[in-house]
Amino acid sequence: IMTADIKPILRTNAPTLPCPSCGKPALWAADNPSRPFCSERCKLIDLGAWASESHRIPGDDLPPASEDDF
Repeated sequence: IMTADIKPILRTNAPTLPCPSCGKPALWAADNPSRPFCSERCKLIDLGAWASESHRIPGDDLPPASEDDF
């Protein structure tokens, strides 16, 4: 019989790694939709950092595009 107060059991064999955003333990399992982050909040904070260009992949700047490039 299933009741609403049953909570999922965390697998003890799933490894935990530090969350790249806050450093808290993050469960590395297929059923963690925020993986490799510990939460949706940390996932969105990281996405915002990429969108605002706080995070970047190093490399040379590209020359400005000209109309001939299109």
